[in-house]
Amino acid sequence: MLLGASAHSQAESVIRIGLGADPDMLDPHLARTYYGRFVFAAMCDRLVDVDEHLKVIPGLATDWSWSDDAKILTMNLRSGVTFHDGEKFDANAVKFNIERALTLPGSLRKSEISSIQSVEVTGPLQVKFHLKNPDAALLSQLTDRAGAMLAPEAAKKPDFITHPVCSGPYQFESRVQQDRIVLKRYDNYWNKAAYHFDKVIFLPIPDASVRLANLRAGDLDLTEGIAASDVKTVQGDSKLALAKVTGLGYQGITFNINNGKVDPKSPFKDARVREAFSLAIDRDALNQVAFEGLYTPANQALSPVSPYHVKLPVPARDVEKAASLLKAAGVTTPLNVTLLVTNNPTSQQVGQVIQAMASEAGFNVNLQMSEFASLLDRQQRGDYQLSLSGWSGRPDPDGSIYSFINSKGTLNDGRYSNPQVDEWLNAARLTNDPAQRQTLYDNVVKQLQTDMPIAYLYFEPRIFGLSKKVQGFKAWPDGLVRLAGVSMAQ
Repeated sequence: MLLGASAHSQAESVIRIGLGADPDMLDPHLARTYYGRFVFAAMCDRLVDVDEHLKVIPGLATDWSWSDDAKILTMNLRSGVTFHDGEKFDANAVKFNIERALTLPGSLRKSEISSIQSVEVTGPLQVKFHLKNPDAALLSQLTDRAGAMLAPEAAKKPDFITHPVCSGPYQFESRVQQDRIVLKRYDNYWNKAAYHFDKVIFLPIPDASVRLANLRAGDLDLTEGIAASDVKTVQGDSKLALAKVTGLGYQGITFNINNGKVDPKSPFKDARVREAFSLAIDRDALNQVAFEGLYTPANQALSPVSPYHVKLPVPARDVEKAASLLKAAGVTTPLNVTLLVTNNPTSQQVGQVIQAMASEAGFNVNLQMSEFASLLDRQQRGDYQLSLSGWSGRPDPDGSIYSFINSKGTLNDGRYSNPQVDEWLNAARLTNDPAQRQTLYDNVVKQLQTDMPIAYLYFEPRIFGLSKKVQGFKAWPDGLVRLAGVSMAQ
């Protein structure tokens, strides 16, 4: 009997994937971490997906069409799909999911799909989304967490966060916070033949050098977030391979303008003080010191790989102008400032470089280290002054800017508000004409250079390290690990 058991365990194929931090809650409607999206990509099919060129392709919806006025989106759904608990996926399940994303207290998807007025079931496998207004970004939003389909009966239970049930190729098995998330193959998956592992284990390891050591020792098969300083090490290791792509994501400093218990006298309520802080930072030098020149300095949310990237030079560091802006704002220097920073070595190094640069312009920066999920929690509650954090980026520009900058955006943690910017952002959702959208995003990005709700610092390449035994893996601009077609050489 024992022989059989060990033979079976040998035959079980497992892929172990390193992540830069532990995801937050495993509910796509409540989650906000980049790392959670890796788990969702394996566990929760979306209505639509993107290909490696960021073009929207079928997922659980096989095809779709728009009405002439672009206010009704009709989707035909894949037949024969079941959720991990055996529930049937159909039009009613879609209606349940979209309504949950729009109404669940704390849902971070509300502003992403706020254009949806109602969901109409027009057949067992057909739904119509009735929109309040045309929304050019909606399809793209449905390729991500807003379009993830959860099992309705399971999602009604209070323990869904700890026992998530979706319809993807892998189902949830177990989780130990800060240690591992284990998924197992779902045997009734509609496209089972494309997936070759019995188990997927996600291992959160915040320190990039420790992740690399685990990869080299064979304790990880694949890891995201190879540090720029480790790229040459991976390239020089005969057992490892490197996969790299320019990402859609950015890192920046979010200023708390009006969230939570902000001091009414906070100097950061004044846009001149925010602009001064931004001007104190030399983005080129930061890239060289912290990232060996492999990253791309930023002054906006829209990455150079986005067709909507606004061609505007990144301003050079200007300490004199920063000092004069502070003087004009009536600030006495040195100004004491607290910057929240994730407790991993890369973020700490970035924080230290910013600390040194900002001090020359009159800012005395105190770094406060925090675990990633709690940093986001504090940011959301407004329990911070400045926070070094970013966004993993979305294929449609709306997904990288609206929620953070619009007055009603669910991720607008600084509570920045400019009615003119809101107007441009809303107008960019209403048109499918790329030229019109480009003009509107140009306006927004230019306005944000002085309003400075977020001081954008750099765009991140997505750098993966993997064992040469891993076959068929490709890095995509959205930075997620897609396991279809990935296998392990024996």
